[in-house]
Amino acid sequence: MAAPLDLLSIGRVSVDLYPQQVGVTMTEVSTFVKSVGGTATNVAVATARYGHAAALATRVGDDQFGRYISHALQHTFGVDSQFVSTHPVLKTPLAFAELDPPQDPTIIFYREPAAPDMEIELTPELAAAAAEATIFWVPASRFAFEQSHATVSALLEGRGRRTHTVLDLDWRPMFWDSEAEGHKVISPLLEHFTMVVGNRKECEVAVGTDDPDLAADRLLDRGVDTAIVKLGGEGVMVATKSGVRERLAPYPVEVVCGLGAGDAFGGALCHGLLEEWDLPRTVRYGNAAGAIVAGRMVCADAMPTAAEVDAFLAEREK
Repeated sequence: MAAPLDLLSIGRVSVDLYPQQVGVTMTEVSTFVKSVGGTATNVAVATARYGHAAALATRVGDDQFGRYISHALQHTFGVDSQFVSTHPVLKTPLAFAELDPPQDPTIIFYREPAAPDMEIELTPELAAAAAEATIFWVPASRFAFEQSHATVSALLEGRGRRTHTVLDLDWRPMFWDSEAEGHKVISPLLEHFTMVVGNRKECEVAVGTDDPDLAADRLLDRGVDTAIVKLGGEGVMVATKSGVRERLAPYPVEVVCGLGAGDAFGGALCHGLLEEWDLPRTVRYGNAAGAIVAGRMVCADAMPTAAEVDAFLAEREK
């Protein structure tokens, strides 16, 4: 039998198209560069960059873009693509970034009438991988779609709240009818996870408050072992049921593109968990990885290696 995966992430994938003209509206953009994106995808890529065995579970269309994604995952990014299946009808989604301003881009999704990743199917092989992986990473947007909700719920039941079952709160308003609906769906699912990661807004949707300490308290009260609350320019707060509570400052950089930094943090978080680092060290590493990606264009292709993060930290901590 093959060894268990270090990471299995499940969720959205797309071909991302980034304009080469920054700080202007789409009306003025003339050229683009393509990459691979999606929260779960980026976290898998970022984790693989550190040398870990990372796999992505998703679906693509039976088209040229779907074949590009499958090839790039395996041959460019080193992500195990055995759970990337092909949908016979739906097209691979596209996501255009409008970098105006680059610090807070607008994402224009093309996922109509539906995207293949909304219909991830449960298979015995996927169930076994989710149960055995050291880290199982689930973006909350998975629960906005009926079939993927059912599939991920079954995977979580099979995993049984094993350590390093991670919920990325990943609030995407375009996938939900309202925040109230998001809260109604996401809140009961917290009981399946040992770690929850999200920013203030995402915590507000999940547990009803954007106050970092109160949000962490509510997450811990739901049985979560570790709550990680992203505070934007103020850094990250970590809280654990063992009593750790600390705020860790960010590393300021000139932002080239505001997309992907959070996923770089997620990949570095997975790296720290797999290396069994203490949580403050892991979060500092994640802050550094996020800062590096904020200073770069595109998402998956921008994810740093361990050598790059180590060099960044060495320079900043002189």
